[in-house]
Amino acid sequence: MRNLARLLPSRERQRQLTYLMELGLVGMLFVGIDRGNGGIVINTGVALAVTQLPPILERDYEIPMDPRLTLWITTAVFLHAFGTVGLPGATRTLYSQVWWWDHMTHALSASLVAGVGYATVRALHEHADGIHFPRRFVAVFILLFVLAFGVLWEVLEFAIALSADAFGIDAVLTQYGLNDTMLDFVFNSIGGLIVALWGGAYLTDVSGAIRERLEARTE
Repeated sequence: MRNLARLLPSRERQRQLTYLMELGLVGMLFVGIDRGNGGIVINTGVALAVTQLPPILERDYEIPMDPRLTLWITTAVFLHAFGTVGLPGATRTLYSQVWWWDHMTHALSASLVAGVGYATVRALHEHADGIHFPRRFVAVFILLFVLAFGVLWEVLEFAIALSADAFGIDAVLTQYGLNDTMLDFVFNSIGGLIVALWGGAYLTDVSGAIRERLEARTE
């Protein structure tokens, strides 16, 4: 993990990259407004809202958000939003133009969901004396947590697609068939597995902050 950390840019560079992607999301939001494309507007709007979660968690709940975590979150939502906009002058989105784009964004998004599950389970494990989660259980729990969230997401995509067809409007989220859904689950599992194996290296501070809040509530 130390070798991997050396490959990452400096903390200041990570903050700069995060800020640039946030500006990019603002630009994509205006692109969606200019095109009158509700899908782009909603996806970039939600992505911008998600990028504001790290400073809110740090300011209001005293949960430390390392620049790496903030960059991780911002990258995931930025790439998803960029996939709905596409390259300048292109008539198709990156999701339909680049075969691996959907797989990449699903793996990244799943890793975020897995990170939430991991931090919460570790906090409970450290907070409650009568609760002990073996390492293997934590790994299995994270995978199941990610898969359950993935099922809910696919159901949401399906419901949105049906609603869009019923009202004659463009769908905000799109399903590309059963094969695509099964591949989504595969890459969701990959994202979850990565966090299950190496999440402790980057989520220790977050787990500790959640544990302290739990302890404060029980005092």
